[in-house]
Amino acid sequence: MPLKKILVLCAALFISSWSYALTVTPYSAEAFAKLQASGEAVTLHFRADWCPTCRAQDKSLEILKGDPDLKLTVLSVDYDKETELKKQLNVRNQSTFVIYRGKVETGRQIGSTSPEAIRKALASSL
Repeated sequence: MPLKKILVLCAALFISSWSYALTVTPYSAEAFAKLQASGEAVTLHFRADWCPTCRAQDKSLEILKGDPDLKLTVLSVDYDKETELKKQLNVRNQSTFVIYRGKVETGRQIGSTSPEAIRKALASSL
């Protein structure tokens, strides 16, 4: 098999496996509504740039992106700007994960930074 075909095949396999892994993207009300309406697993991560716990959680999420079993989206919510959403969901601390399957909340986690604990919490929506 020519090298070009091998490279194309490898790239296709990489992209297809990557598309099924955990995705972290900025929060928007539209994206959240769309994911909930489709019944997909979605997590809101209330975080702040100034928060050291949030930065540690970000590192754990980067590690978890490689887990093929975590087929869900994490929406990164700016804790300082999304005050109405915080009130609506009764979120009182940054570094909070609010985990959903569709419109049903399946779990919450506050302050945990270990990849294993975060993975377990996120998996509650699968």
